[in-house]
Amino acid sequence: MPMHFFVRYNKDNRTAREIFIETHKNLVEKGGEWLNNTSNSCSIVAALIATIAFTTSATIPGDIEAESGKPTLEKQHAFNVFSISSFIALCFSVTTVVMSLALLTSRHQEKDFSRDLPRKLLCGLSSLFISITAILVSFCAGHFFVMKDELKYVAFTIYADDVLCYNAIPIIPSFDIGYFQEGATKK
Repeated sequence: MPMHFFVRYNKDNRTAREIFIETHKNLVEKGGEWLNNTSNSCSIVAALIATIAFTTSATIPGDIEAESGKPTLEKQHAFNVFSISSFIALCFSVTTVVMSLALLTSRHQEKDFSRDLPRKLLCGLSSLFISITAILVSFCAGHFFVMKDELKYVAFTIYADDVLCYNAIPIIPSFDIGYFQEGATKK
């Protein structure tokens, strides 16, 4: 049989796993506490976004035609952007709530910190940022119905700046995927 099939013991008759569990108990407790706090915060924000997104997707801007039952603003591009972005915000905010609940109900054992918990956290935070961006796009598209024709182009540049600079750019450096990969070491 190959040697890696056998469990190896040190001079105190302990395996490497037993030593690791004992020496990292404090780290596992602090990590579990941090994950719970982060999950609570994310779930609150995601629930608020889900509430707003559900309201915006259920409330159609403008009136509804009496004969056909279709929205009067249906042929405008802003209406399509509004509808799609509010739907995206709703889906991703619900995903964030589910991932937060999965993190809150996990066992927080040392083996979970290597792969399972970081993936759930990454999925939840990514979904949260996507839902924030989508609800902001929905809000901006809703403003196009209210704006006068002269102000639409000014508002468009402000909205584009807001969506890109304040939402998309800070996300990129915050997700160091290599940190979550198995076997990654600190430099």
